[in-house]
Amino acid sequence: MANFDIEATRAKFPALKEDQIFLDNAGGSQVLGTVIEAISDYLIKSNVQFGGGYKASKTSSSRYDSGVTAGAKFLNAQKDEIAFGSSSTQLLRNLSFTFEFQEGDEIVVSAIDHEANIASWKDLAERRKLTIKWWVPPGKEKGETNPLLRAGDLKALLSPRTRLVTCTHASNVLGTIHDIKSIAEVAHTIPNALLCVDGVAYAPHRPVDVKDLGVDFYVLSWYKIFGPHVAMLYGSRKAQEQMRTLGHFFNQHATLENKISLGSGYYELVQSLPPILTYLGPPTSGSWGSFDVQESLLQTTLLDYLNSEPDTITVYGERNTDGRIRLPIISFKVLGWDSRELVEELERTTNFGFRWGAFYSNWLVNEYLGLGSDGVVRVSMAHYNTLEEVKGFIAAFDAVISKKPN
Repeated sequence: MANFDIEATRAKFPALKEDQIFLDNAGGSQVLGTVIEAISDYLIKSNVQFGGGYKASKTSSSRYDSGVTAGAKFLNAQKDEIAFGSSSTQLLRNLSFTFEFQEGDEIVVSAIDHEANIASWKDLAERRKLTIKWWVPPGKEKGETNPLLRAGDLKALLSPRTRLVTCTHASNVLGTIHDIKSIAEVAHTIPNALLCVDGVAYAPHRPVDVKDLGVDFYVLSWYKIFGPHVAMLYGSRKAQEQMRTLGHFFNQHATLENKISLGSGYYELVQSLPPILTYLGPPTSGSWGSFDVQESLLQTTLLDYLNSEPDTITVYGERNTDGRIRLPIISFKVLGWDSRELVEELERTTNFGFRWGAFYSNWLVNEYLGLGSDGVVRVSMAHYNTLEEVKGFIAAFDAVISKKPN
């Protein structure tokens, strides 16, 4: 594995030349300069409807097709198995309208997910008179701070009427990685049951192979993977057999994009994806390994500090620093401080950008973890963050909390 050159890496992200320190990467990463250039170049040279016979339209078609190819390659999928949309929330909502389940059918919904992977299924259940079985990790009553979705717990929720299981690959609050491959194996013990996974928080940090995982649907947002504000959904060819199309009746219904990507849009955004794959490289021999090492260093540094103050600081999610079981998305509460108050105090005196709240995982934060409306403090890092930034954050954070008696 090549040595990680942090300065060369940071030079590829124009925003990192500014004085803002970005520790809110789970909310949105910074964008590669090559992506910005690709969008600008497309808008200047080929910003027309594709599918025409004239030069600019042919260029537009070719560039868009290259983006679709890159998106499919990122997940080890086929081009007819992916579709793009304005957000993961929108894509999942569209997907929910393609299922024609029967009254009394059952869906298993993870209660600790982002609302994007909950609300659509609640609405589907109401519209189609389905039964929801809530997948709640054990330990809520005992104050569990690291709720984990386990395949063994899922098994008890399944029945011959189960049609859909939904869950997250990694919570955008907890950072804990779930064993999706095992979950898929259990879900598919029920004939025709589908598994829909929210990979928005996971995909920026680890390679994703949807075929190896065995999932039926997988959603992500490119603006959290160093790209533009466009989302992408994978749906296997077999899973698509259970979908009806939302598209115009006179259009072909052969691909996932035909079925749920309504209208025409996102051309300049989709065609900007190839530079991201060039930057990341192949999953086994590209930059992923060095990124993982850097992120492990960053999360270990912060978690070692937070874990050293167990009487004052409560970490939510996996406390272990092992990058095989958690991501550098770290949430916590400090005794005697409201999360909002603490974040705003640090922002008032420093240039660290991080957040407080529930981050659209409201049931997880407010009900399971039992926290108030200000939720948790979340520090979320990416491979382009430096050890000096994290150490600087710890020093500033420690100075602030030491001023206020508990």
